[in-house]
Amino acid sequence: MVETTITINHPVGLHARPAVTFVQTASKFQSKIMLTNLTRNSSEVNAKSIVSVIKAAVAQGHTIRLTADGDDAQTAIDTLTQLIEDNFGEAV
Repeated sequence: MVETTITINHPVGLHARPAVTFVQTASKFQSKIMLTNLTRNSSEVNAKSIVSVIKAAVAQGHTIRLTADGDDAQTAIDTLTQLIEDNFGEAV
């Protein structure tokens, strides 16, 4: 299992377009990928489910934990981390 903790800096957090981009990216991997909103002390949710990611209520400035378990776990975490650091490919 691979894990990372990262802060979301996008102005809308992990909602709307960023959430769709995040879920689409996570869904490209075979590994089981989970997301936890540490700021809200939320339950772990499936990072490949748009409904679950939206329900995690990740706002700007929130810290999340991503975990991945599977053959491509490290690549999944690295890719998702880069996506978040790049503000989901949006100029903000």
